[in-house]
Amino acid sequence: MLFRDRSEAGRVLAEKLASYANRPDVLVLALPRGGVPVAFEVAQALHAPLNVFLVRKLGLPGQEELAMGAIASGGTRVVNEELVEKLSVPPEVIDAVADQEQQELNRREHDYRVGRPAPDVRGRIIVLVDDGLATGATMRAAVAALRLQGPARIVVAVPVGAPETCTELQYQADETVCAETPQLFYAVGAWYEDFSQTSDEEVRELLSRAAEQYAMAPQRT
Repeated sequence: MLFRDRSEAGRVLAEKLASYANRPDVLVLALPRGGVPVAFEVAQALHAPLNVFLVRKLGLPGQEELAMGAIASGGTRVVNEELVEKLSVPPEVIDAVADQEQQELNRREHDYRVGRPAPDVRGRIIVLVDDGLATGATMRAAVAALRLQGPARIVVAVPVGAPETCTELQYQADETVCAETPQLFYAVGAWYEDFSQTSDEEVRELLSRAAEQYAMAPQRT
């Protein structure tokens, strides 16, 4: 299936998540930036609050796509001990990369939350949304970091993903929902007619709209 844009993809994905609708313990978290328009539609359909979960990979210097670990919202740091030990990465290198990535994470925290606090995920069902899964490195880092904050359940949800990546994430998350898993995957953007970059302004606007609409809706207990 070729999605028109991220909003349509979010509506299709929401249909796969209908069992989580109208539950007071559900929280939808988006991976910025591309995951936010998708997650906005999911949150609307499930009648659940929406927030962002910010995660930054700690890339190995010179091989930035190789993740030594990640830092995430809430001050969490996850380190891939097996990789670090195998490559004999000194602690000061990890610290230097983490400090650099923390600056960008802090910028986005300040920019996107606009004074709203980070969500408390402890004991809640978290629906973790992105616009797609290719290698899944960022999503795996997000799940690992989120797990340390004590949610009751983590549901990874994407409109489209590489079949092998969706399968791998089933062993890390409590549930993985990939609406489409084309065998000839290529790239996430290949499955969208409009895959233009999501702007910081759009992220802020959607988070603000979601917060206002959820506040006005009848609260479920």
